Amino acid sequence: MALLTRIKGPRDLDRLSPEQLDRLAAEIRTFLVDEVSKTGGHLGPNLGVVELTIALHRVFESPKDKVLFDTGHQSYVHKLLTGRQDFSRLKMKGGLSGYPARAESEHDIIENSHASTVLGWADGLAKANEVLGKDDAVVAVIGDGALTGGMAWEALNNIAVAKDRPLVIVVNDNERSYAPTIGGLANHLATLRTTDGYERFLAKGKDLLERTPVVGRPLYETLHGAKKGLKDFIAPQGMFEDLGIKYVGPIDGHDIEALESALQRAKRFGGPVIVHCLTEKGRGYQPALADEADRFHAVGKIHPDTGLPIASSGVDWTSVFGEEMVKLGKERGDIVAITAAMLQPVGLDKFAKAFPDRVYDVGIAEQHGAVSAAGLATGGLHPVFAVYATFLNRAFDQVLMDVALHKCGVTFVLDRAGVTGTDGASHNGMWDMSILQCVPTLRIAAPRDADQVRAQLREAVQVEDAPTVVRFSKGAVGPAVNAVGKVGGMDILRRPATDVARPDVLLVSVGALAPMCLEIAELLDAQGISSTVVDPRWVKPVDEAMAPLAEQHRVVVTVEDNSRAGGVGSAIAQALRDADVDVPLRDFGIPPRFLDHASRKEVMAEIGLTAPDIARQVTGLVAKIDGRLDHTAAEVARD
Repeated sequence: MALLTRIKGPRDLDRLSPEQLDRLAAEIRTFLVDEVSKTGGHLGPNLGVVELTIALHRVFESPKDKVLFDTGHQSYVHKLLTGRQDFSRLKMKGGLSGYPARAESEHDIIENSHASTVLGWADGLAKANEVLGKDDAVVAVIGDGALTGGMAWEALNNIAVAKDRPLVIVVNDNERSYAPTIGGLANHLATLRTTDGYERFLAKGKDLLERTPVVGRPLYETLHGAKKGLKDFIAPQGMFEDLGIKYVGPIDGHDIEALESALQRAKRFGGPVIVHCLTEKGRGYQPALADEADRFHAVGKIHPDTGLPIASSGVDWTSVFGEEMVKLGKERGDIVAITAAMLQPVGLDKFAKAFPDRVYDVGIAEQHGAVSAAGLATGGLHPVFAVYATFLNRAFDQVLMDVALHKCGVTFVLDRAGVTGTDGASHNGMWDMSILQCVPTLRIAAPRDADQVRAQLREAVQVEDAPTVVRFSKGAVGPAVNAVGKVGGMDILRRPATDVARPDVLLVSVGALAPMCLEIAELLDAQGISSTVVDPRWVKPVDEAMAPLAEQHRVVVTVEDNSRAGGVGSAIAQALRDADVDVPLRDFGIPPRFLDHASRKEVMAEIGLTAPDIARQVTGLVAKIDGRLDHTAAEVARD
């Protein structure tokens, strides 16, 4: 690591020779494999952008020039070149974030790690430069997968308007997002091939290229034969130039000299330019290259030599869902699946293998996925759209106006719900039960264990006249939590330890927090406070039996891994008010703020969402009520 340790900032790259730059690239790859294998993280994407990131920092003067990354998971090399070389606590509390982070460095301009947004950011920054008379360069690095998102094309439409407004768009084309890039963009470009305009462009290109010595004919063959992903960018070059966006490429994304030359030309152009770079995800690391599924897009702790995981985390929520989907697919021919470029991460890979004609990958386009699901439902099918909870936020309007308004039977399965931890603020699935509360007719299931995932998924796909949501956590699923009774549609998980006319606390447990709520009940029992633990199972709408059950207790306590603002606790409080049940309610959940990256356990402790913290506060609440009642009784006696 002789060269890497000498790089304290981007300008240290300026004095390196071409040979030294190649050595540095090799050192960076070795560093990434060694360090990320110890902590886990996004390995494959970063191995693919080593030379590209070096070239970017040699050509542009960060932070004066704004280098923006979409989605940011490929920013590890950027961190190394901007002086952040302690990866020992990557994605851990107190360590480096797995994405760009403004708190870490002035070189990190944006830190939203949701895809397809960078071109909108770049458009705004370039406009600000124009208004303020600045000469800062704006560079947006976007992957071919992110270009399947509609927001990227909305931004391109706006960027193209100002032909003299400088903006450099670097397309990192590795034919992959998580998995191989397919879907909307490739189909759109294939359509272009069949139009007269394209054929005229191709004919003109052929005449021109065949007159070009040495490279002309091979380039034409590439132009005519590109079939997959953004290789098609070569073909519709005319489309981008007609828009007013200069196209440069394709460039070997692992040739630093060629990259620098292209980026320098783009920098001097004085208008919007697309620089198309061909890269290889997982480059230089054979285990990643051999992983056809996602080229080690994201890994846990692995053996650096073999790429094999160090330890198994057990059965996870995602795989339980995936296996049940295959069973449902065999039973019902109308069940189809939708994913937004995340077939394997959301557990639909087995369904896709069993029913290849009944799964649709829409690319990074959650809005389109939701509307398409409405169409599938209207056409007589029952779509199951599996997506990370944090990404459903992007399709709220479509859930509301296209699915719910039209009474479409669509099931949304939300993976990584609640606190996810190590990926930081943008990846916690902590808003879904709040933002979906206001959607009429929509129903939300929060399974507490694997058995309930299976049962509630089956209940959800039976609903044909409204959207349903099944949400579950990240990671390993715990042991089954059995019910001891039922009230309405709700499961009673624990009754008071002793017979009392009116138990002290009704503890409402939401989803995966059932074991925690049972622990809270044990702690309360040790303090002489009686409690009932209930799992609503379906948290929207609030079960009709909730208000009568609450009235039988002195205090209601709700515990959820969702924002307290507008969450399940708020909905139950409103239901009690509507039923004229005057019982104190205390809601525990995630505070309405962005949470720093750390382990799930550390985040939960930081926000006070642990059994001891909650039990302590509930004990104080009951004591306060007892004191108030005693005070009132004394006043009555005195009067």
